[in-house]
Amino acid sequence: MDLKGKKVILASNSPRRKELLAGLNIDFEIDTRNSFEEGFGADVPHCKVPALMSEGKSYGFHRPLEKDEILITSDTMVLLDGLIMGKPHSREEAVSMLETLSGRTHEVITAVTVRDVSHCETVSDSTLVHFRALKPEEIDYYVDKFKPYDKAGAYGIQEWIGYAAITGIEGSFYNVMGFPVHLVYEELIKFATYGTDSEI
Repeated sequence: MDLKGKKVILASNSPRRKELLAGLNIDFEIDTRNSFEEGFGADVPHCKVPALMSEGKSYGFHRPLEKDEILITSDTMVLLDGLIMGKPHSREEAVSMLETLSGRTHEVITAVTVRDVSHCETVSDSTLVHFRALKPEEIDYYVDKFKPYDKAGAYGIQEWIGYAAITGIEGSFYNVMGFPVHLVYEELIKFATYGTDSEI
C-alpha cells in the first residue's frame, strides 16, 4: 500500500491489532499514551458505544498530530441480550461471561477511528458468533490456560476456544479478533490521498 509518505500510528497495546495491521504490509509505530477516561451515559445506545470509545481514544491522544501522521484507535464490545461484556477483571468474572455465552449467539462490534490533522472517520463492523454449549471443565480449562483477561467477552476466537467451541460466525473473523482490517485498509487508502494531487 502506498501511503504517500504518511506515517501511521497505532494507539493500541493489543497484540492482535498489531498483528492484523502488520498484515497489510505497512510500516507503523505504536504509541498508547492517552488521557481519555472510558465512560458513557446511560442514554447511549449500546451499539454506538464502541464508536464513542474509539473516538474518545483518538482525541485523547497525548499530543497534536503532525501533518504527515495518521492515527488509528479502536474499541471492541461483546453484546448479548443488551448486556455489554467488557474485559473480565477476575477469574470468576471470566468464567461467568463464558457461562453466559455458552450455547448462545452474541454480537461483536468493533469500531475504528482513523484521524489526521484535518479529517476524522469512524467506521464500525458487526459479527455474529455462535457458541455451542460449553462444559464447566472446558470453561475452567480455557480460562486457566489462556487467561483471557485482556479480551472483551473473556475469549479470543483465534485461541483454543475458537477451535473447540465456536460453531460459526456471520461476518468478519478479524472483527471478532478486535480489528476489522478490511475497513482499516479502505480508510487508509482514503487518508493517504488527502492533501495530494490525487485527492478526490
